Amino acid sequence: MNQSATHAELMATFKRAEAEAAHKFGLIKAVASKGPKAIQAAVDTAAKAAKRRDSYAKKLAGLGVALKD
Repeated sequence: MNQSATHAELMATFKRAEAEAAHKFGLIKAVASKGPKAIQAAVDTAAKAAKRRDSYAKKLAGLGVALKD
């Protein structure tokens, strides 16, 4: 696989992880009325998604790809 394809694939994976993290953080508000256990589960899931997103962002930064905030 050439470098350009690797960058594109990693960028697509990052975009999916970014969207997933945003969705998971939105779920926290949705489960707010369901109680503290549901909220904690949603927070934990959102944190894992954010960690995954940040991991891909770090890999992209290592390759010299700038990400917009």
